[in-house]
Amino acid sequence: MMQMAHPGLLWLFVLFVPLIAWYVWSWRRNEATMQLSTTQAFDALPTSWRVWAKHLLFALQLAALGCLIVILCRPQTHDSWATSDVEGTDIVVAMDVSTSMLAKDFRPNRLEAAKDVATRFVGGRDHDNIGLVLFAGESYTMVPMTMDNAMLVNAIHEVDTRLLEDGTAIGDGIATSINRIKDGKAVSKSIILLTDGSNNTGVVAPLTAAEIAQKYGIKIYTIGVGSNGSAPYPVAIDFAGNIQYQTLPVVIDEATLRKIAAATGGKYFRATSKSVLANIFKEIDSMEKTHLDVQRFSHTEDNYMPWALALLACVLLAVLMRYTVLRHVP
Repeated sequence: MMQMAHPGLLWLFVLFVPLIAWYVWSWRRNEATMQLSTTQAFDALPTSWRVWAKHLLFALQLAALGCLIVILCRPQTHDSWATSDVEGTDIVVAMDVSTSMLAKDFRPNRLEAAKDVATRFVGGRDHDNIGLVLFAGESYTMVPMTMDNAMLVNAIHEVDTRLLEDGTAIGDGIATSINRIKDGKAVSKSIILLTDGSNNTGVVAPLTAAEIAQKYGIKIYTIGVGSNGSAPYPVAIDFAGNIQYQTLPVVIDEATLRKIAAATGGKYFRATSKSVLANIFKEIDSMEKTHLDVQRFSHTEDNYMPWALALLACVLLAVLMRYTVLRHVP
């Protein structure tokens, strides 16, 4: 499909009118004349081919001028618009950063495994508004709702258990996430909550926060992070600054996490390893597909070369005719 970058210059073709009028006037004015009583004897004579050649020469000159005008208009080629009809999604990733997330039943630990999986999840959501909320003994919005995936990924890499007071305030984490997402314009809103323990502090009760989310139409996908049985938990730091670990039973309040998910129309998952956690995020990704009205347009390129070649051909042919068949002999 062809378009013009400067279509207004097509008005230059109006110049053809005075040029053609001048040519007709000058042709008649320069014809030789002779007075005769009658021209009947010359009526059967054909028009000389040189006359048609001169008309062809003028036509070539007009064609060359026309090609030049089209080149000045910058003809361009491009593909048609491609529109995909999709619907936007708002997502908040609420991540537990309590000290227990340093447990080593995941490699290298629960927090690093969660960060790695969350990074890949965020990287695949090009058209979504995504926010990042951290919670431990308190909650904190690390990244408000944004479509800047690169900033989100960098922020996830900076997540650390030392950012917040220790504890597990699941209700506060949900409440902060709701405040981030509730005013979004997307039809679909969801919170992905990762935690490895039970609510033991905070101002808002987890089920109360779930009821608030349900009123705003926000789904909550809860993920219990931790292997079955027991795991090496951090219990102290020695004089050299090294974390000391002790094998303790894995205790996750799955009943509360299930109730939170059920109350909001979400789903509860249990991640017993990093690979299972990755599969959980893939399943959530398939359920929370992005839908937007996206228009894509192919690269536009100037396409003046055919017109330039036509211009060159007209000029060369006109010059050839001028100095051969239409050459004037002194």
